[in-house]
Amino acid sequence: MPVPVPVPGGRNETRAAADMASMQALDHERLDVYHLALDFLVFANSVIEGLPRGRSHLADQFTRASMSIVLNIAEGAGNVSKGDKRRYYLTARGSATESAALLDACLRLKLLDAAQHEAGKQMVVRIVAMLIRLAQACEEPRTGSDA
Repeated sequence: MPVPVPVPGGRNETRAAADMASMQALDHERLDVYHLALDFLVFANSVIEGLPRGRSHLADQFTRASMSIVLNIAEGAGNVSKGDKRRYYLTARGSATESAALLDACLRLKLLDAAQHEAGKQMVVRIVAMLIRLAQACEEPRTGSDA
């Protein structure tokens, strides 16, 4: 039986309902790119799990790069400053392009088949495009003398 917990506003809700409500309020969870990055993280993990022994260096790098996409999107979305948001989104983009290079390397090393490579690259291309748009939306407007 769920345990009621007090929530702001004086109402009692179950812990699960309170947790769900607080999760829905987080900025990064409203971004489609965040959810796509999570999907890519799962995809990358399946690639990593399939790597043969002796390829831990690739597994470690791919783990870091794919996780970095997710974390930098979340951190950027949680910032108030447009400049900080932009910096985190561009860092996430860099991690996404690093992940694309890792997919290319795995394909060349015959550690990944062409269908997996294509599926992963399609996800990364979408992530990069979305992150570029988010970063552009955070750019400060240029004054007449800068144009």
